[in-house]
Amino acid sequence: MIIKKKSDKVEEELARGAEISIIALFDQLIEKAYASRASDIHIDPLVKSVRVRFRIDGVLQDAYSFPKEINNEIISRIKILSRLRTDEHQATQDGRFRYVLYEENNKPNKFIDFRVSIVPTYHGENAVLRLLSDKNEQATLEDLGFSESDQKKIEEAMKKTNGMILSTGPTGSGKTTTMYTLIKMLNSSDVSIITIEDPIEYAVDDIEQIQVNSRFGLTFANGLRSILRQDPNIIMVGEIRDKETASIAVNTALTGHLLLSTLHTNDAATTLPRLLDMGIEEYLVASTVSVAIGQRLVRKICKDCKEKIPMTHAMKEALAQTPYASLLVNSDFVHKGKGCDACDGSGYRGRICINEVLVADSEIREAILRRASANEIKKIAVKNGMTTMFEDGFQKVIKGLTTVEEVLRVIHE
Repeated sequence: MIIKKKSDKVEEELARGAEISIIALFDQLIEKAYASRASDIHIDPLVKSVRVRFRIDGVLQDAYSFPKEINNEIISRIKILSRLRTDEHQATQDGRFRYVLYEENNKPNKFIDFRVSIVPTYHGENAVLRLLSDKNEQATLEDLGFSESDQKKIEEAMKKTNGMILSTGPTGSGKTTTMYTLIKMLNSSDVSIITIEDPIEYAVDDIEQIQVNSRFGLTFANGLRSILRQDPNIIMVGEIRDKETASIAVNTALTGHLLLSTLHTNDAATTLPRLLDMGIEEYLVASTVSVAIGQRLVRKICKDCKEKIPMTHAMKEALAQTPYASLLVNSDFVHKGKGCDACDGSGYRGRICINEVLVADSEIREAILRRASANEIKKIAVKNGMTTMFEDGFQKVIKGLTTVEEVLRVIHE
């Protein structure tokens, strides 16, 4: 799908040929991406052209094709804004910059922060820009898509003065957004909150945020050791990546600190064996983990073109292959977006979280101590009231928030 509107200033600038202003072109590209609700801009040099794509609601879409001869100038413009080395073309570089959107009267209207990654490829340097706007600044757990029962489970864990709250899932599943939402809920004048992140995605008022910098020896593990000397009540570690960080994090949670972090696992139940695989003792995992949140992001049906459609025979047959087909057995209709200007014809606009919240109760702790498998832990959790991601997804289908196809797309079981 090519993203174009009736009046496209990027295309107008490209049409100027030899008189193209790189600064103007790049500014228009940023503003177009923001207006399209893109989370990322991909600028990829090909053999004869430069492909520009926007990631909208988690899906990459073709946006423009630039002339190959302006690729170096576009990359140089990005490097200048990000204060990166313009004379370095054979090494990866990471940076960030802030762009100001102006109103018609030339007054600043909005600030957009960008995270930049530049990598040398066979056909030239490419760039990926992540838009870090403040759209989720006031988000609540309900806004993210957590059910009332799951909210209560998380809020109970947040009341504790120690223990670990872990958010798990693959890259791009909304883990960081969930962590920031919890941090903002916990933020008050009577507690000290310190985070260590790589990178810092959003600046949060009244808390201390530390950026990992491995070049100067500031890793998650070393930074976490230093944080403990800062007298914190609550600590957020951007990601538990290795045994050393996991060990320090677990011991931190054991000694009177509430610790929030993320892990790359498939679901909530796999989180606990994953920590054991990292070399953490069973009794430490059982003593510290309060809640494990597994999550994915699905696209929401566009409200402007939402319609009710009958369930087809093919759809029912596809659902029969899933463990939760019974959830839709009495549903003759589902909802779908037919496509409109508001959603650029996709039928989807925005995203919502489908999730599962595993509470480490006494039965789960006993299972950890005997090194039970993830499947066994999941069965115990479901028996004790956990709603799985698949089930949560289908409940959102029934409510008309998303489609069956979306749930099946993001969960591969």
